[in-house]
Amino acid sequence: MVTFRDANPDDVPALVSLVQAAYRGDSSREGWTTEADLLEGQRADPDMVTAAIGTTIVAEQDGGVVGCCQLERRDGYAYFGMFAVDPKLQGNSIGRKVLEEAERKARDEWGAGELRMTVIVQREDLIAWYERRGFKRTGELSPFPYGDERFGKPLRDDLAFETLIKQLG
Repeated sequence: MVTFRDANPDDVPALVSLVQAAYRGDSSREGWTTEADLLEGQRADPDMVTAAIGTTIVAEQDGGVVGCCQLERRDGYAYFGMFAVDPKLQGNSIGRKVLEEAERKARDEWGAGELRMTVIVQREDLIAWYERRGFKRTGELSPFPYGDERFGKPLRDDLAFETLIKQLG
């Protein structure tokens, strides 16, 4: 059974490891969310995760951290990010449950009317997963932060983010 709680400072090492494993390097290839063909290097570092502690939801199963997401309250909507599931457990509905918990909190506790996120446009498989869960592509693009290695080292020069939106309630 997956349970949810707010992250605390003691979670930082586990969350950094989880996010890194889900998206970068060889371990990320065990799941389907890998960005290893698009980016190398870090996906998150302790400073980034520490800064997100007050807005991060942790998913636990059998006493271990198996997923997470960041959920920020913004003006009229909630922003969903830093979403990760242990690559060895992907495909077992944990990601769907984390997303549902984020939607529930944003809608029921914050009264948010929509959930927004950004996804690398080249991640068609991931965008399709979000579309199956009710998100709509907006066509609104923002540039990838080239030159800021906190987000990794791009392996191509055409990366950009697209905003996806889901109406809540």
